[in-house]
Amino acid sequence: MPRISAATVAEHRAVQRRALLDAAHAIIEATGEAPAMSEVADRAGLARSSVYQYFSSRADLLNAMVQDVFPRWTDRVTAAMEREETAGGRILAYALANVQLVDEGAHAIGSALATLAPGDVLDEQASRMHRQIQEPLNATLGELGISDPESVSELINGVVHVATRLLESGQSIERVSEHLRLVLSPMAEALDRNAAAAHDEP
Repeated sequence: MPRISAATVAEHRAVQRRALLDAAHAIIEATGEAPAMSEVADRAGLARSSVYQYFSSRADLLNAMVQDVFPRWTDRVTAAMEREETAGGRILAYALANVQLVDEGAHAIGSALATLAPGDVLDEQASRMHRQIQEPLNATLGELGISDPESVSELINGVVHVATRLLESGQSIERVSEHLRLVLSPMAEALDRNAAAAHDEP
């Protein structure tokens, strides 16, 4: 049994698991590919066999990475939206924050998982993440008086998806962000004007 460096066995295991996840994140962000368990162990400075005490397979490790990313992704998007004063501004902030996170490499985990795990496992993870991230966007669209915010949200996410593909094709984050502003800013500003006009009506 390896030497315990934390106060308790539980804390030790939490520290080791965190080190493995951080190592896996670093590898996948650098390569865009699912790392071998031995690569993760080497980067974390642990024995290769110790990885299997925390994750039963590469697919298990990747699923854990997706779950690890969920709250951080959602928090970043929500925080970006909350900094905006208008509902239209929050829509644009939502789109820009998502492509920024893709540019930083978080999206690579899902791409790697798609090459390794059964489709239904990936679909469950992706669907959960999609729903969580869309919640503040749906709420903003509802605030603007959109009768079917979920459908409009899907359209906005379609634009974000295309922006992601542009990033993956080699365009810079600055250029892709400029494209997003060009497409979404007029819509966001029009929605703000319509909401203001509806509010002023007697």
